[in-house]
Amino acid sequence: MEKLIYTAMSGAQHTLMAQQIRANNLANVNTAGFRADFERVTSYALSGDGHPTRVLASEQKAGSNFQAGALMQTGRTLDVAVRGKGFFTVQTVDGNEAYTRAGNFEVDSEGQLTLNGLPVLGDGGELVLPPYRNLSIGNDGVISVTPQGGGAVLEVGRLKLINPEAGELTKGLDGLFRMRDGEEADASEEVVVASGFLEGSNVSAVDELINTMALSRNFELQVRLMKTADEQARQGAKLISGQG
Repeated sequence: MEKLIYTAMSGAQHTLMAQQIRANNLANVNTAGFRADFERVTSYALSGDGHPTRVLASEQKAGSNFQAGALMQTGRTLDVAVRGKGFFTVQTVDGNEAYTRAGNFEVDSEGQLTLNGLPVLGDGGELVLPPYRNLSIGNDGVISVTPQGGGAVLEVGRLKLINPEAGELTKGLDGLFRMRDGEEADASEEVVVASGFLEGSNVSAVDELINTMALSRNFELQVRLMKTADEQARQGAKLISGQG
């Protein structure tokens, strides 16, 4: 009975974690540049006296799906999407770099290019733009402006675009990616961007709903197994008591 209870409990815990991940995916189905997460689990044998016959599930940190989302044309100059592989670079509140596929940039009152309040980084650090009449972002991430008073077009910076291997990145609780080794990624000349577009989330709402329903059924099954094990233990205790 004890083995059955522990096995069912292990499965139920895994199912709850998976449901949380799927719920978060559904909540971000319309978030620009969002990468869907998926649950990861490993099995391990429970050590102790006797034969190692008890195998439980151990939850691992969620993985991320790096498949690109669909590009949506917005016509807004400060909306930028990565075509193919690559990431934009922002500076987090702790002063470190983080990486994202979201490109719905803004320019604050001081001319700083930001993403959701975080400074967007260029090859040389934070990007602070002078007062301008027109702005354009090239396919290579170069930002050009026409000064407010007119005149020649000036290059004022370049987005820091990176392209590490997917296995080198890990996703934080803030939804931003970072290098697993804690270092800063090198800029890549191979990344291509498109101004006037945003990349949509790569979450499939249909798939997530189907997976959520399947997980709910699995959780109900695990709970029934725990109840069955408890009832069998009670009946066994009664038999032993009656024999005494």
